[in-house]
Amino acid sequence: MNLIYNVKDRPKFGQVLVFAFQQLLAIMAATITVPMMVGNGMSIPAALFGAGIGTLVYQLFTKFKSPVFLGSSFAFIGPMLAAFAGAMGNVLLGYLGLILGAAFAGLVYVVIAIIVKFAGVKWIAKIMPASVIGPTVALIGLALAGAAINDVFLYSPKVTYGVSSYFVMTPALWASLACAMVTLVVVVLCSVYGKRMAKLIPFIIGILAGYAVALIFTVIGIKTGNDAIKVIDFAPFKALVADGVTFKTFISIPEFTFTKAFEGIGDFNLSYLATVAVAYLPVAFVVFAEHLADHKNLSSIIEQDLLEEPGLHRTLLGDGVGSIVGAIFGGCPNTTYGESVGCVAITKNASIITIVTTAIMAMVISFVSPFVAFLDSIPGCVMGGVCITLYGFIAVSGLKMIQKVDLENNANLFTVSVILITGLGGMAIAVGGNDKIYITNTACSLVLGILTNLMLSGKKKDVE
Repeated sequence: MNLIYNVKDRPKFGQVLVFAFQQLLAIMAATITVPMMVGNGMSIPAALFGAGIGTLVYQLFTKFKSPVFLGSSFAFIGPMLAAFAGAMGNVLLGYLGLILGAAFAGLVYVVIAIIVKFAGVKWIAKIMPASVIGPTVALIGLALAGAAINDVFLYSPKVTYGVSSYFVMTPALWASLACAMVTLVVVVLCSVYGKRMAKLIPFIIGILAGYAVALIFTVIGIKTGNDAIKVIDFAPFKALVADGVTFKTFISIPEFTFTKAFEGIGDFNLSYLATVAVAYLPVAFVVFAEHLADHKNLSSIIEQDLLEEPGLHRTLLGDGVGSIVGAIFGGCPNTTYGESVGCVAITKNASIITIVTTAIMAMVISFVSPFVAFLDSIPGCVMGGVCITLYGFIAVSGLKMIQKVDLENNANLFTVSVILITGLGGMAIAVGGNDKIYITNTACSLVLGILTNLMLSGKKKDVE
């Protein structure tokens, strides 16, 4: 891939700010969704700050050679909910559990990193060759497809006709669809036909275009009294002036997780520690597999093997320690983001200074109330239009990896088939009693793919 800006390139200062804001928009929706889904008073600005500082820690460990942003991990939503549930209504203890859980998950990464440091990465290549990593990367994008489309249609219920389900179009859905399609079309046109700058910031232009259309629908809705087409929710802005214009209207300190966790230390006990450990540790191994897939994908984009340099042990340490630090501030364990990888690939901007600036920008913006309100007000349908391109690119990146696989060899064919069908078929399971361990369809399919690959590896050698 011919990058416009390579990892070590330094765009002009003004350009860097624009590129960083685009990266922030790309990862913002998913990053703030996790604390929203977990609830229990978790702070969205704190999660944004945690993602930013976690990314900086990751960059330090990887010697500023891996251009990817770390955001709130969806894989840990189940364990986070378990941390609050195990606290038996003691929310402050639950916040302490979030930090302890992230520490357990980070410890898994540290242990694996030590093993990799001394044993190398060749054994990983044997366990997870292109026939395993390729369909897994594709599945990560395809598994998110439903989320993108649900965003486009405002998560409206469907009706079933025959064997298919359909969104029933209402004025609200027509308005959201129009906003999403304008966003999508502008992103695609800017990326393909735009001049140099437009090619580098297609998501900013697309989001602004979609937001403008959403604003038009909202104004019409307000003037005509038609609530159905009020696409933009101005509640985040209203909250800023609910008590009048004060200092907090412009600047406010996020409610960091550690401030509440310290208050819950007095209720800590070993039983609760065990509950948190059981919830977090298994998921850490699952996210390790996704870590590998993301870095394989990113390596193919920047044409540098990140597993060799800076080394998988460094990326693991950066991800693990960055996740712990991020959770201390924002409560959410972090992970490398496919949206960030997709943004790098589509814009062909792998400049590490852009990622570092994005991290700093996320931290600064978490204190600036109007910016947080603006980001929070971007309609889901607009972000859905963006995510169609981002998630699609992740899927296509995995399919490109499969191109290098000899599918005439049935051993490879069955490995790829098992991963795609079990993953797309929704093989996600929950194990345990009250404190369930949630294993995603991506994780289940990856495990089955690895086992299939190992079972048939002898036949692969015979054929090769």
